[in-house]
Amino acid sequence: MDGQPVRAADTAAPSYFLIESKGNWAGPGAGTFLLDAVALAEVGHRVRVYLVEDGVLSAAGRDVPEVERLAGAGVEILVDDFSAAQRALDAGRLSPHVKLAGMGTVAAALAEDGCTGVWH
Repeated sequence: MDGQPVRAADTAAPSYFLIESKGNWAGPGAGTFLLDAVALAEVGHRVRVYLVEDGVLSAAGRDVPEVERLAGAGVEILVDDFSAAQRALDAGRLSPHVKLAGMGTVAAALAEDGCTGVWH
């Protein structure tokens, strides 16, 4: 490499699919994991965050700082539809920066060439 950051447009640029199962209230680990997603996106990687289980609570509301940071960095933010339904969170109660998605989305993303999955 020539010392330049890898850009998502490059064919060799890896992508990351980060799965967060803990709510942002669960301690500093959850927030740090989401900041890692921001850092990866800021150097040009394609990054998707999938919020599942109690992680979906991180997307509840309109002005969630963690979600705002992710969206500002160009991270695609997905919320597990089943976990959201189990917690009575419909699309109207979630940040406008997120999309509801099912496990089929997870399976397809993790099967992509060059995609690294990380579960927290």
